[in-house]
Amino acid sequence: MADQSTAGDCAVRASEASGKLVLAATPMGDIGDASQRLRDALASADVVAAEDTRRTRALAKALGVEITGRVVSFYDHVETARIPALLGEIEAGRTVLLVTDAGMPSVSDPGYRMVAACVERDLAVTCLPGPSAVTTALALSALPVERFCFDGFPPRKSGPRKEWLRSLRAEPRACVFFEAPHRLAECLDDAVEVLGPDRRAAVCRELTKTYEQVVRGTLAELATWAADSARGEITVVLEGAQPKATDPADLVAEVEALTAQGLRLKDACAHIAGANNVSRRELYDAVLAART
Repeated sequence: MADQSTAGDCAVRASEASGKLVLAATPMGDIGDASQRLRDALASADVVAAEDTRRTRALAKALGVEITGRVVSFYDHVETARIPALLGEIEAGRTVLLVTDAGMPSVSDPGYRMVAACVERDLAVTCLPGPSAVTTALALSALPVERFCFDGFPPRKSGPRKEWLRSLRAEPRACVFFEAPHRLAECLDDAVEVLGPDRRAAVCRELTKTYEQVVRGTLAELATWAADSARGEITVVLEGAQPKATDPADLVAEVEALTAQGLRLKDACAHIAGANNVSRRELYDAVLAART
């Protein structure tokens, strides 16, 4: 009898036979946050690449899962060296599960280099969603977070850290970042100096764990609180900069620069006013007043 399988069936079989990289989020603290898909992946993966093999084995034991595949370490200092062998496993049709200590791989954790290497070789990559300190902190911050940026860990030394904070002076999006507990007080002191004492923020510590705590307030208030030392895993949400009203008189020089290039005054005013969200008429009047 002739083979009645369709091209779609063949594609499915080929997909099932091919290897893949699976990124999986792991609980930040509460074991109940582990998904069934994570349990299944730990039990079935041919290779488990773990940031800390001991913690991953402990997680599997707590979940009542037996890891049947080979477990290899995949932390910062060995990440690059491990990639060729893991790519070989995937190319041979095996499933490689990548997990980090807590949260999502690649988000301030090992992972993105492996993903990039797979993409470069046109190997399958998928992700099992789950816990993330970034989105959890945003949700708990009580700050406007419709738009946000994530900045990982700030620089460790005060000078570079202040330079980084200066880049956030006019950032309208909320900013999420991690910080070590022993550097939190110094970081917040620098933030008060650079961003001002009244910018709002939230410090989230030990998210999903027994002693979870979210402290909300101004930077000055949080700096005072942190002086007594905060412990545990820290995630900070910084309020976005509030838009400031621009005085049309401050834009006169920009208008004159355009007119010097041959642009008509009305067109120059329209261009600069639109870029700075000010009234064209008020800007036009400001230019005429400056010329008298």
